[in-house]
Amino acid sequence: MKVTTNDDFSRAEAAKLAALSDVRTGFGFDVHQFGDGDHVMLGGVRIPHGRGLSGHSDADVVLHALVDAILGALSEGDIGVHFPPTDARWRGASSDRFFAFAVDRVRARGGASPISTSPSSARLRGSAPTGMQMRTRIAELAGIPIERVGVKATTSEKMGFTGRGEGMAAFANATVRLPWSD
Repeated sequence: MKVTTNDDFSRAEAAKLAALSDVRTGFGFDVHQFGDGDHVMLGGVRIPHGRGLSGHSDADVVLHALVDAILGALSEGDIGVHFPPTDARWRGASSDRFFAFAVDRVRARGGASPISTSPSSARLRGSAPTGMQMRTRIAELAGIPIERVGVKATTSEKMGFTGRGEGMAAFANATVRLPWSD
């Protein structure tokens, strides 16, 4: 297709999207217990906090849930398959690396970057600016427009382990577009 005008460009983009007709959605969930520390990592953002989250890596529940959502959409297992907690290489690792791996898996399959991500995590003080920081960081890591990233914070109405302040949980959805194959 020859592309010389804006209309040509629009048609080329539409053809590209039409070729990515295998639309898949994955769901991810992660939890981590509070432990010693002075911050938590959420959505790739360091947030000062009276305690840290315990985990083999940096325990970023938001990025871990997103990785599981993306890998689920691709039918490629979960975060533990690719980054087992028994492997010393991942001790203290930045979850940015795990997320970049999942996004790269989408691209390696000829797909578009995740087009929708919506993590939710238990209560965050100052959730509005923190939510925007997480949206910005997730969009940056995924190489997608910020408009395709949603972050919501919620409480558990003082119920369960999150309500008792014992840890944090995150849910995530990711939608990817892949080339159709039989």
